[in-house]
Amino acid sequence: MGFFDRIWRVIRANLNALISQAEDPEKILEQVVLDMQDDLIQLRQAVAQAIATQKRTERQYSQSKTTADEWYRRAQLALQKGEEELAREALVRRKSYEETATAMQAQLTQQVGVVDQLKQNMRKLENKISEAKTKKDLYIARARSAKATQQINEMMGNVGTGSAMQAFDRMEEKVLQLEAQSEAITELSMDDLEQRFEKLGQADDIDAELESMKSQALSGTSSTVQLPASQSADPELEKLRQQIREG
Repeated sequence: MGFFDRIWRVIRANLNALISQAEDPEKILEQVVLDMQDDLIQLRQAVAQAIATQKRTERQYSQSKTTADEWYRRAQLALQKGEEELAREALVRRKSYEETATAMQAQLTQQVGVVDQLKQNMRKLENKISEAKTKKDLYIARARSAKATQQINEMMGNVGTGSAMQAFDRMEEKVLQLEAQSEAITELSMDDLEQRFEKLGQADDIDAELESMKSQALSGTSSTVQLPASQSADPELEKLRQQIREG
């Protein structure tokens, strides 16, 4: 199992542990991102140390190779001077440094692979953190929206069943009652006014008819002979007068 896989397993384990405790989702997500960032810091430190070790091995390899070449040059010089024993000793030294250089080269190849793997893991973790931050913001927004909706529903439920709404209901009934009374008074006032205008119209009609009858009576009187007082009394007229007085 790779280093990055171990880190990711630890992160998932921590996340599951936090969720199982039924804590605030926003705090959980914030803590997970912080833990991942801490892991990234440690991974970057590991990469830096691996690179430093690689650089040190490269210098040791280069130095061993250079020293081996130098002892080979000295062996050639000793042989040219007729110092065969000295040349042999120089070749022994050269062989020792060549062996060191070969070991350093193998170690350097291994370290290059380690550094490359650590860099890949670091980039993967950086991508995971970026993805986690995006999801964190999304989940936090959804959690806040759900929480706000829950609070609003609870508040509306409390208002709907509380004494405040009952007071509004009573006030509404009172207002409706006052409006009904006002409409009734207005309707009665309008009826009385209409009756007065109707009576006024009837009086005008009666006066007009009376004037017409008086005109006709005067016109008829001027063209007829006046009867004696004893003959002018009309029984029907007297009867009408009596009915009017009684009525």
